[in-house]
Amino acid sequence: MNDVLSFRFRMPLGNFTLNTTGEIPISGVTALFGRSGCGKTSLLRCIAGLEQAGDAYLSLAGECWHDSRKGFYLPPHKRAIGYVFQEGMLFPHLKVRDNLLFGYKRTPDNQRSGGLDQVVNLLDIAPLLERFPAQLSGGEKQRVAIGRALLSHPRLLLMDEPMAALDRGHKKEILPYLERLHNESSIPIIYVSHDLDEVARIADHLLLIEQGEVMAAGPLSTMLARVDLPIARNEEAGALFDTEIIQHDERFHLTRLRFSGGELTVGWIDLAVGERVRIRIHAKDVSLALERPGPTSILNVLPVTVTEMDAHGRGRMIVKLDLGGVPLLARITQKSQANLDLKPGMQVFAQIKSVALSL
Repeated sequence: MNDVLSFRFRMPLGNFTLNTTGEIPISGVTALFGRSGCGKTSLLRCIAGLEQAGDAYLSLAGECWHDSRKGFYLPPHKRAIGYVFQEGMLFPHLKVRDNLLFGYKRTPDNQRSGGLDQVVNLLDIAPLLERFPAQLSGGEKQRVAIGRALLSHPRLLLMDEPMAALDRGHKKEILPYLERLHNESSIPIIYVSHDLDEVARIADHLLLIEQGEVMAAGPLSTMLARVDLPIARNEEAGALFDTEIIQHDERFHLTRLRFSGGELTVGWIDLAVGERVRIRIHAKDVSLALERPGPTSILNVLPVTVTEMDAHGRGRMIVKLDLGGVPLLARITQKSQANLDLKPGMQVFAQIKSVALSL
């Protein structure tokens, strides 16, 4: 296939071995996800050519970048990649404008696909252009680092936990820009993270890394709904819904959303009717009932079908549900499962608090 990044890397990593083989779509955002120290960054650095595995193969859209068995290795500066590090790694002696132009000036004219103004507007960094890196906040530094990488006009953008060094406030500051980058840029991105919230906001595909190996891979919505994977045991486990805003209720400050399996009422979303939004419903915020409840404070009561169940932890269970063709997860106790006598194929009602739903 010529529309993928194909790779094979094998090399020792401390107390385990990086032993990965797979393919990554060269479109959208692919997250390399897993616990800290599982080999995500090492895999990214091998793709960049910053580390060389003893046994390695790498090709982008059919173009070979590394084949250890044939003795071929394309050095990093010839790989047409942009790399964003955890700490930004800006040149401290250069102003923001000159940091941004560093890669741009070294890119041949026939390979440039956009200019400084386009990137500055995308990342909203015009007020920063005459500042030095020491005068920037953590979030501002990362936006500039992303801009510098984009202005090198890469065929592939690699991002190594770009928000790991930021506090909660600065993470909230930069996430909308990552979403804008996802929506407005055609450059494929490989994004390393151990934060499920980040991944759920911006990724399209996911590779789950465990102890140096690719445990599973696939579209993000499919991967998050798999009850057999460790992600489902995460406290932040949940299902993704791609929705469209269809109505605002100004009196009660609520927004109505439509998705392929029905409709949801959520807290006010400050976007126009017709806009597309991604919603994540956490498994911990979904409860189940055998019959439709009477008057209740829960605004979202939806008919669902039980498809899979998996016990995990002490007395807990994750239940996968089908909601009009869209997967939904619920975390309940094993006692609740026994009381309801839940079984695959049963039709029940899912109750979802509007105040619990989040972008």
